[in-house]
Parts: sequence; structure tokens; C-alpha cells
Amino acid sequence: MDRSLWQLFCAIAASIPDREAVIDRERRFTYSGLADRAARLANVLAAHGLGCHRERAELRPWEIGQDTVALLMHNCVEYVEGLLGASASRTVSTNINYSYTAQEMAYVLRDAGADAVVYQAGFAPMLADALSRLATRPLLLQVADSSGNPLLPGALDYEAALAAAPPDLVPTGHSGDDVQIIYTGGTTGMPKAVLWRHGDAWAACLARGAHRQGGTVEDLVAHVGARDKGKVLVVAPMMHGSGTFQSLSGLLYGDAVVYVGERGHFRAEEVLDTVERERVTSLLVIGEAYAKPLLAALSAGGRDTSSLRLVISGGAPITLRSKQALVEALRPAAFVELMGASETGGALERSSVEAGAQDTGGVFRPRPGDDIAVLDVTRTRRHQPGHSEPGFFAKAGALPLGYLGDRAKTEATFTTVDGVRYSVPGDLALLRTDGLIEVLGRDSATINTGGEKVFAEEVEEALTAHPAVRDAAVAPRPSERWGQEVTAIVELVAGAEVTDEEITAAAAVHIARYKLPKAIIRVDRVRRTANGKIDRPWAKRVAVDGAV
Repeated sequence: MDRSLWQLFCAIAASIPDREAVIDRERRFTYSGLADRAARLANVLAAHGLGCHRERAELRPWEIGQDTVALLMHNCVEYVEGLLGASASRTVSTNINYSYTAQEMAYVLRDAGADAVVYQAGFAPMLADALSRLATRPLLLQVADSSGNPLLPGALDYEAALAAAPPDLVPTGHSGDDVQIIYTGGTTGMPKAVLWRHGDAWAACLARGAHRQGGTVEDLVAHVGARDKGKVLVVAPMMHGSGTFQSLSGLLYGDAVVYVGERGHFRAEEVLDTVERERVTSLLVIGEAYAKPLLAALSAGGRDTSSLRLVISGGAPITLRSKQALVEALRPAAFVELMGASETGGALERSSVEAGAQDTGGVFRPRPGDDIAVLDVTRTRRHQPGHSEPGFFAKAGALPLGYLGDRAKTEATFTTVDGVRYSVPGDLALLRTDGLIEVLGRDSATINTGGEKVFAEEVEEALTAHPAVRDAAVAPRPSERWGQEVTAIVELVAGAEVTDEEITAAAAVHIARYKLPKAIIRVDRVRRTANGKIDRPWAKRVAVDGAV
């Protein structure tokens, strides 16, 4: 189904025009209303000369022939309209991390070649600083919010611009070759712009079940018409791929997408209140960063979560302890873990574990129909099942084109083996004889101690086996004897009293002695990024300096 996101959305919206599409706190929008607003935004962009100037066939994998529209907002209906409006105008939407400094923001705007920025007024001062560092000034569309900040010089008021725009979209020749950008977080360098064709993004990131393998738009419309619609609660930031793709997938399957709470913050009580009030059917949590506060709120009782059919954990690891507790607390909802990357889309999964079940560690199964492999360290050969040495996890099939403007990184990450093109995002893994994939962790987070490789995520999971350890990060520090030594940074449960020896002894039940930390540093809070992943640069600094 090689169509643009706008084409798919329009087909769904036309079939269920009066159904709720977005519930943005107190604001509610139907599918027809959302389509109207997105089309008006597209016409605003087109009126300023933005669109597609070169077709995909003329371009190399790291190039785009479309203008870019940067989205600088918390989760809200305007973010969805930005995604759909960009597709409708054949411009490229790109996410901007609102946690960036002005310098970092300027880098991404420059790297993306941003021709327009749709932003919430609360970010106007930071954006103004970033824009002062650019050689050219993009079109600015300011979304009013509670900050009360005035329009930046030359900016258009978002609502006024939409109201003045014509509702009928000018035909622009939409195609599955149209592109969307997802910026990676930049934890191992500057952020990188991953280029996804819409047709590939549909298959790898948005489609469910058999639709990943093909079908027609008519098939999708018929399926949406027949299925039991749900409500998808999006708490992951849409400035990351997980929040964006969860929102788009919900809309393309006729669900209502729900946004909640204080912008930019995860509030477990508000999430559970919304699940109960709106009868939410699907919830995605980002590993430990979301699981722990949810469990604390659930322990207080008095919450009706019986509407939940599916709880997904993705984007960051979740411990066995938290997983089991969520399964128990949110029954009868199915619990599924997903593993993927900006460069692969969805790739691996595993379903609910029962309380007391054996820890499956990082063992996942490929999603049905996906071509998953483990490549050797040279990335030129596939490992056979049961190969004893770790290799690089790789996925074939629907993949990104590459990294914007960077041929070298594109060719390093996307490699061809035996005529098959793979994405190799950097996770080390083992291919078991039963066809399951054991994911060991990012190569960049691997610690080489005394000639042995230790995977930070494995040690972090073992450390949290002790009930007094609320969260843990693992990083290397220099060692004269070992080259690098494993260092643990732990956050304890409030009021807990435990010795380092007790923490280490609990971890030793799960991992070999050479993997145990040589030192434990206690902190008030283990720092995580906005998408729930451990802040690895911070952890390395703490490990080396011995203090926050």
C-alpha cells in the first residue's frame, strides 16, 4: 500500500467523518474536522511556496526534494495537524526536541533546512534565540498557549492563518515516495535526521498485523469499518518517533487519539484518571520511566482500568519486576513489549509474562513477516542460528532511505548482504537456534573490562532485582587493571537502607561475577531523557567523577 500518509488518512476520514479523531484535553475533533484543519494548514504552506520540487526518482537516498516543516510542540492536536498538513502539502515534517538549548535547536533547524516552523508560544523565546543563529528565516506559525507570549516578529497566528485559508486542498500529486523525518536523540553524537518514505513508514511503523505485508486502501477502509474502535492514550512525547507513530497509527485505524495532562510532563495520576474517564483501550509506556510512577499510582487503588485491552512497553527497557507488576495490576489487558529503532521501525516483540514467570532477559521474537538477521562484526555475513559470538541486530524490508545529507552514515548503517538491504542500528545480539533474538544492548553502551564485554542494560536489569533499588544506570570508568570497570549508579526506594554488598549479592544471582559493578554510586535520581532512556553521557560523567 504505497501511499502518502495524507492519502491514507483522507480515505479513513471519508469513511468515518463524524467519529472522534482527537481528544486534546478539553478539545474534541472529529475525523472530518481534523481533515479540514490539516487541509487548511497545507494551503497556508502551499501559499508560501512550500511543497515538493524534485521527485524521489531524481534523488539519492540521503537527499530530499521537498521543503521541510519543523514541529516544535508538546503533544496536542496542532502537532497532529502539522504531521497531516505537511503530508497534504507534500512538505516534510520533522520533529524538534523541545528540551534542546537554543544552540542545539539551531543545529537541527539548519540541518533539516527548515522552511517553516510550527511552534507553541511557550517556546517563542528559545526559538527566537535559535533563529538568530541561522542565516535564513523560515515561515513561522505560532500556536497560542497559556504562556501568553506575543507573536514573534513576522510570525503568523496559527488559528488566524487556518481560518483565512481555503478549505479545499489544491491537488499536489501525493505519493508513497513522500518523506517524513524522524530525528534521533543524539546520545552518541549530534542528532541525525532519518528519512522515511511514507510507504515504508506505513509498513514498518504504522500498520498492524497482516496490513504490514500489503493490501489496498480499500482493504484498510473495510477493516476500519468492521473493527471495534478504540481510544489510544498517547503519553510518549510526539517529538520522538514513538509518540508520533502511535498517534498516526491510531488515526489510520479509526481510533480516537487522546492527549492528557500537563504539557511536557508525565503525571501518572492524570493518566489513570483519563483511562477511567475516557474508557481508554490502549496505552504505551516508555519502560521504567513510565512504569514506576504508574505502579505507584495504581497501588493507591480506586482506579477503573478495565477498559484497557492493550498495554505496550517500548522505546526503553523495562525490568521484569515492573513488567510483572503491570501485568497483575492491569489485567485483563494484554501486555506486549516492542523493540525497534528510528532506523528500523518496529522489529521485535514479546507478549505478556505471568507473575512469577522466568525472566526472559532481552529475548524477543521477530514480528510475523519481518526479515530479521544477526550480522557478523564486519556486517558482511549473516550469523547462522546458534552462533556463539554476538553480532549486530539487523532488519530488512521496509526501511528508511538514509540520513539527511550524510552519505557516509547512510552507507555505514544501511548495508547490503547477499543482495538484501539491512538496517544495522548498532544493537548487539545473538540468534538462537529456536529463531529468537537475544538483544544484548547498544554497542555504544558496551563496557570492555579485562577483555570481557559487559552490556550495560543487562547489569541494570540485575541491579533492580533488589527491592531497594528503584532505578539503576551502568557506565564505564577507566581502570589501570581492567582498562574499563563497571560502575553502577543507583537510585534507592525512598527510606530504604541497604549496603552495597547486599545490592551486589542480589545482582550476582542473575549475572556473572565479572559483570558485577566494581563501585556503586548513589544518587537522588537516575537521569533519563524525555523518551525514557537512560542519559548515557550523564551516567558516564557520574561514573568518572564519582558524583552528580
